[in-house]
Amino acid sequence: MSDTSVVPASLAVRNLFEDLLGRDVNVSPGDPMTADDLATGAIAVYTDSMQLYAVCGMTLSLAANAGAALGLLPAGAAEDSIEEKQLFPNLAENVFELYNIFTSLLNREGATHVKLYQVIYPGQEIPNDARAQLLALGKRLDLLVEVSRYGKGKFSLSMV
Repeated sequence: MSDTSVVPASLAVRNLFEDLLGRDVNVSPGDPMTADDLATGAIAVYTDSMQLYAVCGMTLSLAANAGAALGLLPAGAAEDSIEEKQLFPNLAENVFELYNIFTSLLNREGATHVKLYQVIYPGQEIPNDARAQLLALGKRLDLLVEVSRYGKGKFSLSMV
């Protein structure tokens, strides 16, 4: 891992969500995702030269709401997904795009290139190293993110 790795500021995360979703997004300090949240969350694994670099997670509520907002779908689509406790395929595709673009906040000049390695959706098995990293203390950012006219949920980023 490069010494230039820096946890993105909450403002940068808010701006990225706002720019991508085209609507107001509020962020505030939040609680970290718990082991229970991981079972139904959407988790992204980022690598740097095939080494674990960071793990990012969104609770199902945030993933569904952000995915619906990105796809210009009604809030009811997110509500249905949350009620069914699964991320519908069209929402999952949008969440993948959000996570892919989020890579831009992790890359730094002079450091090796960080890539989105994998997205794990609700109901899928989370690799042990990714699970442990997301639940660990250390270099991390935990936010409560609210997407205007959709809903809110937890966002956690943990860096190696």
